[in-house]
Amino acid sequence: MRILVVEDDMQLAEMLTEALTDRQYVVDVVQNGESAWDWVQTLEYDLIVLDVTLPKLDGVSFCQRLRERNSTLPVLMLTARDTLADKITGLDAGADDYMVKPFEMPELMARIRALLRRGSSPESSGLSWGCLYLNPSTYEVIYENRPLYLTPKEYALLELLVSNGRRVLSRGGIIERIWSLEDPPSEETVKSHIKGLRQKLRDVGATDDLIETVHGLGYRLKQLE
Repeated sequence: MRILVVEDDMQLAEMLTEALTDRQYVVDVVQNGESAWDWVQTLEYDLIVLDVTLPKLDGVSFCQRLRERNSTLPVLMLTARDTLADKITGLDAGADDYMVKPFEMPELMARIRALLRRGSSPESSGLSWGCLYLNPSTYEVIYENRPLYLTPKEYALLELLVSNGRRVLSRGGIIERIWSLEDPPSEETVKSHIKGLRQKLRDVGATDDLIETVHGLGYRLKQLE
């Protein structure tokens, strides 16, 4: 899952990035509201962690603009303003949750997980494709009752493929979804991860073509029988 952190305090932004990436989220960081707006128009995010006091476009105005365009993207607002009136202003602007600085990181992570779950139905708590099953809550992967032990990036790549099924994903599109744009890899890195993922799938009994290469376009999963 991809999270946009909008925070002009770079020390706090770095702490948030470290905590989120440790939990296998893909994180992009911007320092002002206008840049955040540009990124939201360009990339698909699962959640925004949004500071209230920002240069160029403050958090409340950003949130109002987002909701005026009928976006349901979850927003967790962060602020040093702790009065009831400030909280009401943030929530009325369209924020889904509101935390006052300083905060405890475990509580922030719990609130993020709760917001990400809101858009998920009970059926979407697990992902499957034929004999392959993924549990996004525990990052467990099973093929025909045999566990797969994947690296964080391999898991993210497989989750992306299973979520999209027969939809072809280009290497560039894969990079946008599971790597931060601050340090994107080359397309050869995607090929290397696909190769490693295919080998681990073969080791537990999957067919060689479970992940198909669509030449000149990208990758997708094999059609289910």
